[in-house]
Amino acid sequence: MKKFLNNPEAFVDETLEGILLAHPDKLKALPDTPRVIIRADSVKPGKTGIITGGGSGHLPTFLGYVGQGMLDACAVGNVFASPSAQVMYNGIKAVDQGAGVLCLYGNYGGDRMNFDMACEMADMDDIICEQIRVKDDLASAPPESEENRRGVAGLFFAYKIAGAAADKMMDLKGVCEVTRRALENIRSIGVATTPCVLPQVGSPTFTINEDEIEIGMGIHGEPGIETRKMMGADELAELLIGKISVELPLGVGDRAALLVNGLGATPREELYIVFRKLAKLLAQRGVKLVRPEIGEFATSMEMAGLSLSVFKLNDEELYNLYEYPAETSFYHKTGEYPS
Repeated sequence: MKKFLNNPEAFVDETLEGILLAHPDKLKALPDTPRVIIRADSVKPGKTGIITGGGSGHLPTFLGYVGQGMLDACAVGNVFASPSAQVMYNGIKAVDQGAGVLCLYGNYGGDRMNFDMACEMADMDDIICEQIRVKDDLASAPPESEENRRGVAGLFFAYKIAGAAADKMMDLKGVCEVTRRALENIRSIGVATTPCVLPQVGSPTFTINEDEIEIGMGIHGEPGIETRKMMGADELAELLIGKISVELPLGVGDRAALLVNGLGATPREELYIVFRKLAKLLAQRGVKLVRPEIGEFATSMEMAGLSLSVFKLNDEELYNLYEYPAETSFYHKTGEYPS
């Protein structure tokens, strides 16, 4: 293991300390719960609160999207491990403005269990909570078992829609409705070429041959759906968009946003090469490309690979919420993408 760290046991807390020192205008720790990161700016009274949570090791997911037009708080766990229910509950209390709180997070067992308990605790304090679990990873289960799918980089799109709706002062019911509608139109799939190393473990999370690529690999090293020989960028783009199009058909007159996400060790140049082919494939189908996102949005430590998330945006309300401004420590959006 070659990593720039001190004591592996301090990895998460020292990461948080560095992020807070770097972005004091955007983020701060909840005074009595340092594993809850909240917005440093003031929040509109009566706004629907939005909190997420999950394990560390995926920057900028999850806490990188705490800020104006997106999330109000993030509960932070150890690497690839859920935060505790108490930490989540403290975060819920911190973001409640009297209008209720949406708990928006990836569909993982520990997060489900602890958010369930945290919401039960909040209910005893008369805080209204709703939960939405993001399940965009089509490789993790077939359509008939969608409830078992993982939440991956499509979380970014969910945060964007829910955060914009809440900033526009939609009530909790309205925020949940548009977020669920958005998730019906979001699908993701990823590929990995190398594993990652957890600081407290010191060894790779899985093995893969030098000349192979894992299709559908999860962001914690979960198995994919198939292993193939290494392929070129164009072939990979065709493979990924083909698999997503089975569940999310794209054709003439459709409008879609693409998120080409690096998993931690893939150069941006390679992401743009893949995006280049994806953009051409959509143009051939007559699909209008909405502002694309290319970069690292949901990583897996230093895993090499990438994922593709597609957000079908024919719905005018969802389109306007997607284009709504946002300002966080890791993400900035203002104005409309040139036509």
